[in-house]
Order: sequence, then structure tokens, then C-alpha cells
Amino acid sequence: MKKRIAIIGAGMAGITAARTLLKAGHDVQVFEKSAGPGGRMATQNTPLGSFDKGAQYFTVRDERFAKALKEVPGTQALVKPWSATGVRVLDAHGAVLEAANPPKDPHFVAQPGMNALLLHWAQPLMATGQLHIHTAIESIEVDAIHPSRWQLRAQSSPHAGEPNTLGSMNQQGVIHSGFDQVILAIPSAQATQLLRRSSSKVHKTHFIEAMDKVEIGPCWTLMLAYPQASQPNLNRWGPQWNCARSIHHRIAWLSRETSKPARAGIERWTVQASTDWSLEHIEDSDERVKAKLIKGFAELTGIYAEPSFTLLHRWRYAKTITPLGQSFQWNAQMGLGTCGDWHLGHRVENAFVSGLTLALEMLKT
Repeated sequence: MKKRIAIIGAGMAGITAARTLLKAGHDVQVFEKSAGPGGRMATQNTPLGSFDKGAQYFTVRDERFAKALKEVPGTQALVKPWSATGVRVLDAHGAVLEAANPPKDPHFVAQPGMNALLLHWAQPLMATGQLHIHTAIESIEVDAIHPSRWQLRAQSSPHAGEPNTLGSMNQQGVIHSGFDQVILAIPSAQATQLLRRSSSKVHKTHFIEAMDKVEIGPCWTLMLAYPQASQPNLNRWGPQWNCARSIHHRIAWLSRETSKPARAGIERWTVQASTDWSLEHIEDSDERVKAKLIKGFAELTGIYAEPSFTLLHRWRYAKTITPLGQSFQWNAQMGLGTCGDWHLGHRVENAFVSGLTLALEMLKT
């Protein structure tokens, strides 16, 4: 029987679940608070070039993920290997502790930016108006007309409040109604907050209690551009490596964006702070964080020149430290479920597996 299904979140898990359920003939509506699909597979476009400000690459260990990358039309043209000449491990002063070795698992990126993969996979939903961007869901409630179904209350905003054929306006925002099932494909902390704001009925799922043990750490991400470093002179500009992990107390990862496929142009770097440092400085001002990370970047790379462009992004929920330990949560009687990388780990393919397995479980009911 055809069901009407709401999915909150348009990252890898949400889009994977949506595609699976849509292919099975269900009416799927995806709600995303940001400007488009991607989640942490995010790309920041700037006048000086793009930055992968979230996930830097992904691995392909799961056969189902490999099959999707191979068989979804148009995907193979978007996904390219990124050798990056191997990943170094640096000490706090930029000295190489471990030389580059072939990675245990090949690294892949989407081109021209990491968000290209999910933009492509979400295209069928976007073409039919089933992906609703700038729509922040505030609560899940029992449907006012059909008590056996669910309705979603969206935040009232200039974007969410625009007239559409799906939601109805009232003084408290936009109500999207008539859903048989609802999936939360968002970070565990956000899912917990949403459930606590929702109808007391949803608390009977016991999802909140299960998610209490999940721990996800934050990450400050700094993006830098150096127009003064012309491409022909890159071999004399900065380090001779393109990406590295670091035990520097501030910085965990650095990558030269221009080393990735289809990202040539102005010299650009993405710098990601360590989980512990990000947590300690999570509420610091942008200027304070930026200054500290630029200093750490210089110490690790030897690039002391002033960047011509800087941009900062704070991820409150970036890396899973303690996962749930199961690929999804699902209460068939209530028609509520959760999925996301945090169920299994922090990798892109963890999110894919979570969204896929939840959708397949739902198709059994």
C-alpha cells in the first residue's frame, strides 16, 4: 500500500532513504533546513573557488554503497579517486611523523565539490517538488484531522512561510500534514531536541533514551585562499604534501583543495580543528577562532603569508565519537524512525548504510 512519508534531513542518510522509498512507489517528502541537500557533504562556493567544508573524502567498503555508486545513472562521472599523494601525520610543529603510504581504503571525492553527489541523487525529488529547502521542522505532532497519522510543524520564516501546495499556514508557522510515517535523518542531538518538543506520543518510542549514549563532537573549519600563489609555482609554495592529519592541539586535518579533481585555480586550503579544541572554543567569536587556526596552520605548513580570503564554519555536530551501535531505529507501530551516520560511526558510507537499511526495513511493513 502506498504510504505518505516525511523525511527530516537531506544528507546522505535522508536522501538514500528517500530514493529507496520513492523507487518502491511511496509518496516521499523531504524537509531540509538549509539551502539544499548535502548535510556534512557540504561545498562552500566563493569568488575564489570552492571548498569542501565538511567531509573531505569518502571510502567505499560496503558492497551496497559500491553498487549504488556504480549503477545510479550519472554517478560514475561525478565520483573520482583522490590519492592526495598519501596522507601524512604531522607533529605539533609540522614535522612528518609518518610518511605517506598508500591508504588502506582508496579515497574518493565528488566533483566539482563534495555536495555534487547528493545534488545528483536528490534530483528526482527536486524535479517534482518533493524536496523542501529552508524548512526547519520544529515538532512532530498527531495529525489534527487523521489521528492515526502525523503532521510536522515547521518554523515560521520568510522561506518556510512561502505558499506551497503541501503545507498550510497558521499563526505558529507552517503545518505539513497527513504522513503515515516520519524519518529523522539528522544528528542525534537535533533528533533528541526535536522529539522532546514533539507530541508526548513520540516519547513512547524510547528513541530518546537510546540516543542519550551517542556522542558527537563539534568541529571548527577554516577556509583559506592565496591568490598570490600562482599555479606554476606551487612546488615552491608551502609543504610538498596535499593533505595531512596532525597531533597539533588545535588542528586535526589540513588539505589543499586544489589537489582534488576538478578544483584547479587559486591556491586554497581547508583546515579542520580537533574535536577537543573545537569543544573548548565552541562559543568563541569567529575572529578569535580564525586567528588561532591561522596561526596553527602556519606552524604546520610553513605558510606565513597573509591569506587574501578567509571563511569560518562551525559544525556543532561533526564527528561521531560514540555511535548508537545499530544501523537505524524503527517503531513500525508508530511509524517513526531515525537514521544517520551516528548510528554506526562517522563515515559517509555509514550514513548511506543507515538510510538504506531503515528504508528496506520500512518496506517490510
